[in-house]
Amino acid sequence: MNPQVDAYVSKAKKWKEEIEHLRSIVLECPLTEELKWGSPCYTLEGSNVVLIHVFKEYAALLFFKGALMKDVKGILIQQTENTQAARQLRFTSIGEIAKLKTTIKAYIKEAVAVEKAGLKVEFKKAADFNMPEEFQMKLDSMPALKTAFETLTPGRQKAYLLHFSAAKQSKTRDARVEKAIPHILDGKGLDD
Repeated sequence: MNPQVDAYVSKAKKWKEEIEHLRSIVLECPLTEELKWGSPCYTLEGSNVVLIHVFKEYAALLFFKGALMKDVKGILIQQTENTQAARQLRFTSIGEIAKLKTTIKAYIKEAVAVEKAGLKVEFKKAADFNMPEEFQMKLDSMPALKTAFETLTPGRQKAYLLHFSAAKQSKTRDARVEKAIPHILDGKGLDD
């Protein structure tokens, strides 16, 4: 048990009992407990396997390579349509966790096996994401912008494309592109 996680649990205001119950289940598995991104994270030889995190409506176990798991019970949830690797098990009560304890342990065991096997999620390339017309027009008219965008890491390129595409109206997409141009030219990502 990691003292940092002890402190996290002791300070939890919402879902405290659910966190404690999930933690006790995960600690029965051969993983190392750490605190990452402000949440209890369980690793195998330095690789992230599962994370306990909470939201307003639920507590969850997040499997970092959940997309590679079989999900025989059909209970893993993809957080958003753009989430490629991670999958969640969501809980709204201690009763749900207790009822699924055996299944939770089996899923953790499978996640450990995926990690031990060295399996990797095949992520979409930046070119596979939608290129908003507004951004394509800017790239075509500004060679320096095109060069700067192409030198960004694939993750930064994807973040920009998702951000631009998320806007429903053309004028919003255009405003987002305009606002991002200086960052892209400086070689910065969306959140840098």
